[in-house]
Amino acid sequence: MKNKVELIGYYGSDVTHAQSAWTSTSRDLTQDKIDRIPKLLKMLADEGHETPFEKSSFHFLVTVDQATHIHLLKHRIGVSINGESARYKELKEDKTYIPEDWKEIQFNNSFSDWAQILQSYAEDGNKLYHRAIQDLTPILGKKRAKESARFFKTFNSQITMDVMFNWRSFVHFYRLRATEHAQKEVRELAIEMLEKIRKIDGNPFEHTLSAFNL
Repeated sequence: MKNKVELIGYYGSDVTHAQSAWTSTSRDLTQDKIDRIPKLLKMLADEGHETPFEKSSFHFLVTVDQATHIHLLKHRIGVSINGESARYKELKEDKTYIPEDWKEIQFNNSFSDWAQILQSYAEDGNKLYHRAIQDLTPILGKKRAKESARFFKTFNSQITMDVMFNWRSFVHFYRLRATEHAQKEVRELAIEMLEKIRKIDGNPFEHTLSAFNL
């Protein structure tokens, strides 16, 4: 299964960011002030006055491998994350990520490629995970059986999470994870998230995107 991203909700717009910046004077909108929004947002972004950009939000549902999950958790600022927990339930759906760029790279001069080897390895781990829960539960109890059986889950196991950013925290994440230095999987996630924001009907963040050169 490939990693997946869905934008399930958002709040705010260019106007929201501008009105937040104008709170110290007057939030009332006139046509003159509306016309000044692109220049205002650019000035705020260029000069590092980013608090007004915390007044929007983007709510994503993502299914990602454990490595990408860790990248989402590390170095985050103002990001809310909640996801599936194998501690509280048995993961009945064995979602597994297989890198596309591993396909057709031959394994040890055999008829198998490295993608197939990883798939087989993950399937063995999933079988042992479910069997461990079954055999450990009568002795250790359901809670301990579930939380410890996770040790059989491979690093490419996928979980589904909801992730919420404000604009300021999203830009921090994007600039950190959409570079050539980031792991391919989290880089692709960051780029797809930005595309989802760009494609919101009516382009409500058009001038915010431009202000941050995105």
